Amino acid sequence: MSEASFFVEAPAEGGTSRRGFVLQTLRQQRVALVAALFLAACVLTAILAPWIAPYPLHEQVGLVFGHPSWHHLLGLDDGGIDMVTLLIWGMRVSLVVGFAATFVSMVIGGTVGVVAGYFGGRTDNVLMRITDYFLVIPDVPLMIVVAAIWGPSLFHIIIVIGILLWTSTARVIRAQVKSVRERVYVKRARALGAGHARIVLRHVLPQVAPLLVASTVLTIAVAIFDETALAFLGLSDPSTISLGSIMQHAFDRAAISTGAWWAIVPPGVLVTLLILACSLIGGALEDALNPRLRVAHLSARTFRLRPLVGRGKDAL
Repeated sequence: MSEASFFVEAPAEGGTSRRGFVLQTLRQQRVALVAALFLAACVLTAILAPWIAPYPLHEQVGLVFGHPSWHHLLGLDDGGIDMVTLLIWGMRVSLVVGFAATFVSMVIGGTVGVVAGYFGGRTDNVLMRITDYFLVIPDVPLMIVVAAIWGPSLFHIIIVIGILLWTSTARVIRAQVKSVRERVYVKRARALGAGHARIVLRHVLPQVAPLLVASTVLTIAVAIFDETALAFLGLSDPSTISLGSIMQHAFDRAAISTGAWWAIVPPGVLVTLLILACSLIGGALEDALNPRLRVAHLSARTFRLRPLVGRGKDAL
């Protein structure tokens, strides 16, 4: 029998495989399932934007601030462009920035968290002090300054958001890795001569992957909000249409004072729904990963008393 056969894989907790963790959590949480379906529909719509948009993006098809009608369900903007078309293309850009910035954030935060938690000691101290410095930096003001210095560009927005949102992920992953590295199967693999790379890839990462997924979904919501805020302040790429730039153009053209609510309310509602969907999915995954949220007598999420163990359902 080879030496590799003695390496013990991490057991799946609760009889659920790590691959099916997200799907099972969504099936158990109906609200999170609805949010996931909505987010998937938005992503599919954004991908198919060139084919399903009802009108050309840069073509005037009606009056300035035209009212909603059967031909234009959400009316027209200040340039006479169909609002439904603008929302589809704007959502496409906002989702691209949100997912790309989150990817950058997860790569940095996941790497820092795994390295700091696994090696500990001086490496842990140095990386956590760097994380603390980034953690106390106010996100939006720094994004405004950096975006203004670098210039309005989607690439710059993605980099700025990505390098500022990794701190919370790094701290959460570090805490989980410090727990995983002390488990019996990890110590056994180390005693049998397994290298650091093999232990991290085969034993540590599979255990922290669900937590990284939950943190990723929550970070997407923050990234979409930050991109919308920067675009609304005029710091995004002026040649692209995002949900924030749609609201910024409507605000600059006095859409509210002229009564054209349809030029600014729908993109704001869509941003809210996207952020809410990501928050609900991430919250459901956190609940599934944190047993304290399931057994606590006082539920922080539902604000009601739960029955004590061994008592009847009506007992307090």
